[in-house]
Amino acid sequence: MKTINHGQHHREVQLGSGSVHVFANDEVFASFGERVYEMAEHNLRIPRNVYFSYTPDAHVGIGTCIGTTAVWNMHDGFVSPSIVGSDIGCGMRVHMTPLHRDDLQDKNLKRKLIEAIEAYVPTSERGQTDFTDISIEEVVKHGLNGLPAAYLAKPTGEPGEVSRSLTHVEKHTFAFDHAALAHIPVKSWQRAWGQLGTLGGGNHFIEIQAIEIAEENREIATEWGLFDGQVVIMIHSGSRAWGATLGRDYTKSFKEAMFKWGIENPEPNLVYAPIETAEGQRYLNLMYSALNYAVTNRHLIGYSVERAFQDVLGKDFSTPVLYDLMHNYALQEYHRNTPMLIHRKGATKALPAGHFQNPKAYKKTGHPALIPGSMGTSSYIMVGADSGAKNFYSICHGAGRVRSRKATKEIVTTDQFERALRVGEDDEIMVNHRSLAAILDECPQAYKDVDQIIDSVVGAKLASVVAKCKPLIAIKGV
Repeated sequence: MKTINHGQHHREVQLGSGSVHVFANDEVFASFGERVYEMAEHNLRIPRNVYFSYTPDAHVGIGTCIGTTAVWNMHDGFVSPSIVGSDIGCGMRVHMTPLHRDDLQDKNLKRKLIEAIEAYVPTSERGQTDFTDISIEEVVKHGLNGLPAAYLAKPTGEPGEVSRSLTHVEKHTFAFDHAALAHIPVKSWQRAWGQLGTLGGGNHFIEIQAIEIAEENREIATEWGLFDGQVVIMIHSGSRAWGATLGRDYTKSFKEAMFKWGIENPEPNLVYAPIETAEGQRYLNLMYSALNYAVTNRHLIGYSVERAFQDVLGKDFSTPVLYDLMHNYALQEYHRNTPMLIHRKGATKALPAGHFQNPKAYKKTGHPALIPGSMGTSSYIMVGADSGAKNFYSICHGAGRVRSRKATKEIVTTDQFERALRVGEDDEIMVNHRSLAAILDECPQAYKDVDQIIDSVVGAKLASVVAKCKPLIAIKGV
């Protein structure tokens, strides 16, 4: 294993089957274990890879590390469910409020907001949706375009103006061959409808945060509608059982196809197929259905959180969306004047100002890149840099786990977790669980230092910070 240092927190680690580009400062780079590189070596055995990289939050996952960007040409490349991840379309969303952090000093008010949000957003795995008038078929086929108009923000400007719900998202609908849906069993349709607008467990969350604007990007922040001390709502969720079932089923079917084709890989949970095969096309089509589900799920969570705020603070309270984007997917994008399939597993797209792939609303500035911290630490709103082209405009997707859930529960105590959340202090981060033991595996000690992750991204000149988001309230699913 040979390492070439390109400077600016960019190293190229040469392995037997190819190179992995690693974007990390010295401290983060030194923390990567051998298993991370072993997985890269196995992933690079997939033929005709164009590019492979790790962001600083990279850590061991199933088949592939979370924090991976992997690229193939569309005409002769491969698609891998393992390099998409099991929670297809998992991503982030931020809504703005007119509140200042000083408006949320009262702990009783915070508790009322928590209770109101939980009344609208099911946080239990067994929680059921209240959106009985929404067609799940329309959602998986058309994404946000499949929602009744009542669920979309009303345009406020000129006649013919499109709803902000559709303009301030990475993508509001993903087109695909709907015939692929014939492969979905009835029970999956039933479960998907019941989970629409629900949070899910694990690292999914709703946080109420207060932001600090970075001086170097104050003009961009103002353009976006952000101000110092502003209270924002950050949401992290994905495609729930719809995407998880697809990931599981297609891992199995790809394994069977690889055996039939005589393809072997030492990584037991790494599966892949040529894009143009029947297996590859079927997976891509159904993956797009999961992306439609995921963006709609986050939208409906945001819709429900606004209703909760209205119950507590008045019916005219408004929370316009800042942006919504994903960090688990494979999409065709044009780079180097060539159509390529970009896999991002735990990696966030961060486009710079003027880039043609930006939504129209963010063409001038570049779009917001939403990076969550760990529970109890800050999150970040960033914007991409022109030099991010060297990593296909991918940056981190969060802090990245440093230890497993089991190991965390064995090492960290609830007292340590309480101190991290500053329980009992004036600036306590209030949570929706009476017992922190239930969510101990999500404590800050389970994750890397998010400030080091952001330092790595900024130092690599992939993106810059627009705002730092400090948590006031954290709502977790179980």
